Amino acid sequence: MTGSLGARRLVLLVPTLLGVVTLVFAFLHLVPGDPVEIMLGESAAPADVAALRRDLGLDRPLPAQYARFLLRAARGDLGQSIAFRTSVELAGAAFVLALGLALPLGVAAALRPGSAVDRIARLASLAGACLPGFWLGPLLILLFSLRLGWLPVSGRGGLAHLVLPATTLGLGMLAVLVRLVRASMIGALGEDYVRSARAKGAPERRVIAVHALRNALLPVTTVAGLQAGALLAGAIITETIFAWPGLGRLLVQAIDARDYPLVQGCVLAIGLTYVGVNTATDLLHRAIDPRLRDAR
Repeated sequence: MTGSLGARRLVLLVPTLLGVVTLVFAFLHLVPGDPVEIMLGESAAPADVAALRRDLGLDRPLPAQYARFLLRAARGDLGQSIAFRTSVELAGAAFVLALGLALPLGVAAALRPGSAVDRIARLASLAGACLPGFWLGPLLILLFSLRLGWLPVSGRGGLAHLVLPATTLGLGMLAVLVRLVRASMIGALGEDYVRSARAKGAPERRVIAVHALRNALLPVTTVAGLQAGALLAGAIITETIFAWPGLGRLLVQAIDARDYPLVQGCVLAIGLTYVGVNTATDLLHRAIDPRLRDAR
C-alpha cells in the first residue's frame, strides 16, 4: 500500500511539473512588449533584432516555441547552472543550520518550560524574528570578519565563506521552527499515548524520541518544507550582502540586463524547487505518520 501511494504521488508530480513549466512559458510570452526589443534597446538595428529573435526561436509559431521550451527544460537547460548549484548550497546550509538548532532547542524548552533553556530558546526565536537580514548580515561582517578576522567578508570559496551567509539566511527560519517545535512537543507530551507509554514503564528517552517527538514532527515538517522553498527564492538580500552567486541575485541581474532566457530559467528553477520540496514533504509525512499510508 505504501509503495503504491508513493508511486501515485510521483505520477501526480508529472502534470504538476508540466503545469509549472506551462505557466512560466505563458507568463513570459504573454506579457506586453517585445522581449527582443527590450533586450537590445529601441536603437538596435533591425538586422540585430531579427538575428536575436531567430536565435531565441521567437520567430517560430507559439506551439513550436512551447515544444522547444519543453525540450530544453527536460534537458535542464535553464541558463547559468553554476548559479543554481551555489544557490542550493547556501539554502541547504541555512536549512540544515536552522533545523539542526531548532530541534534540540525546541525539545529542551518543551521538557523544561520556564527554565533557563526555555528562556534562551524563546530569546533566540525572538531575535531571529526581529532581526532583518539586511541588518544582521552587515553586523556579522563587522564582528566576525572585520573586528575578529575569523571569517571572510564575502564571496564563495571554502566552508568558511558559507558560515556568515548561511547564518544570516537561516536565523529567520530558526525563529519559526524553535517556537513550533516547542509548542508541538508541549502538546504531544500531554497526550494520552505519552501517558500510556510512561505507565507501561517505557524509558523516558524512548517516550520523548519515539512517541512525543515523532508526532510533534508533523507540523514541523510542513512548515520546514515551505521554509526550504522560501530560502531558495528569498535569499536575494543575503546573496547581495555577501556577494554570493545565488539564484535570487542572478534573477535580479537578469531582469536588470533584460536577459530574457535567463529570467525564464531562473523563474522555472524556483518553481520546480517549490514543487519538489512540497512532494518530498508529503512523502515524509507518510513516513512519519502510519495513518497517512492507509489514506486513499
